[in-house]
Amino acid sequence: MAAVSNKTLLLSDLNSDVVPIHYIRPISERPNLTDIITSDIPIVDLRGIDGADHSSIVKAIGLASTTMVSLTQLIESMLCVAREFFRLPESERNAKYSDNPSKANRLSTSFNVHTEKIGCWRDYLRLHCHPLEEFVHEWPSNPPSFRDVAARYSRKIRELACKLLSCISESLGLEKDWMEKSLEDFGQHMAINYYPPCPDPELVYGLPAHKDPNVVTLLLQDTVPGLQILKNGNWVAVNPIPNNSIIVNLGDQIQVLSNGRYKSVLHRAVVNSDKERISIPTFCCPSMDAVIESHKSFLNQHHNKQLYRSFTYGDYYKAFWNRGLSQESCLDLFTNP
Repeated sequence: MAAVSNKTLLLSDLNSDVVPIHYIRPISERPNLTDIITSDIPIVDLRGIDGADHSSIVKAIGLASTTMVSLTQLIESMLCVAREFFRLPESERNAKYSDNPSKANRLSTSFNVHTEKIGCWRDYLRLHCHPLEEFVHEWPSNPPSFRDVAARYSRKIRELACKLLSCISESLGLEKDWMEKSLEDFGQHMAINYYPPCPDPELVYGLPAHKDPNVVTLLLQDTVPGLQILKNGNWVAVNPIPNNSIIVNLGDQIQVLSNGRYKSVLHRAVVNSDKERISIPTFCCPSMDAVIESHKSFLNQHHNKQLYRSFTYGDYYKAFWNRGLSQESCLDLFTNP
């Protein structure tokens, strides 16, 4: 089967009650939605993080980081402008389309249409957010409030990410600025994912199982379920929590920096036949030149050796993008023998 090339946006191509062949997964790789279970996930309320509850919140984040984390945040306006963008007339919306992965701000589809053999059932708008002033003028100007809302959201979520990274550092027994210093002015981008209704959700993935290559991902999702994580060998539905909580996924770089104490989260996105779904992950990434390696204190504290060799995040991300989502992670390429 050839790679999915010259692909139009999925939203522009929904004219059939049959799933196109280039989206259909082999039987052994399908989501098997009837076997999905539901389970509670740890919830950490950050409202007291700058006050008297700081220590207890740090402990809660440390405990939750051994599994998964959810944080509460109400930002309905971001979801509103995301929906409005994907409901623009096709000619206006598609003017932002590009399948060039080097383009920082673009509308695209699937994951990597140049290399993948089976498409993902999603369109997405990718926005680089830091430094904000370098990118905001390239963002969509319609809906009229889009740039203002997305800019305020990106600033807010960066503040939240900085506090979260500080708490993770403290939970590891390190200085609270260690994690952020290790990332060297960390990068930030978001993807506004649009998952249209699908004629047969059992045949496709919105995104197949993968671990994020970055440090942490802060995910805002609407009220439609779709996110699933692997827990104790079972796929678990992470259904939306009231009040637009932020779901926090730990990425591969956290696993390396903590020398395996905290694990990156294997997750996937499934679709449904009735409703569109919007999700907005914000990816916090080391600078491309940042050297990623675990703190030396972890060698005796958690393992007898450094589990992963040192590397730059640029090298890691290049390996991730070239490999795509055909495998769950790139950590195996950077593991010490």
